[in-house]
Amino acid sequence: MLAFAVQLRRTTREVNRLVHGFASAQGLHPTDIAALTAVLDSPEPLTPGRLREHLGLTSGAVTACLDRLEKAGHIRRSRESADRRVVHIHYVDDARTAARRYFRPLAEATGRAMERFDEDELAVALRFLAELNEELGGLAP
Repeated sequence: MLAFAVQLRRTTREVNRLVHGFASAQGLHPTDIAALTAVLDSPEPLTPGRLREHLGLTSGAVTACLDRLEKAGHIRRSRESADRRVVHIHYVDDARTAARRYFRPLAEATGRAMERFDEDELAVALRFLAELNEELGGLAP
């Protein structure tokens, strides 16, 4: 459905506009923000290698990205496993607070839009988004 594709592209543009604004305000690159969201959304601490796979970057580009994020106070790296070669990436709580403050209008707009739908409609929308993300995640860049 063309109208559906148009609305998905518009959503992508609007979210990207906000992400670019946050990146600019923080002195970061949009790729750095993609890395931050990957760290934030991961159910377990990410390693640089898993982040590299997620973002489709070279190991050198991921290292440079993590260096910028660490210098800006957004993440910290730690060696928490028995294997000291394994580095875990963590989102710093103060940085999380700054991101929440910046993106609060996005969350509020999302909440206002969600109020226009009942729970069954939201369940279908959520299921669609989850299925779409699974499909998109399987596509080659």
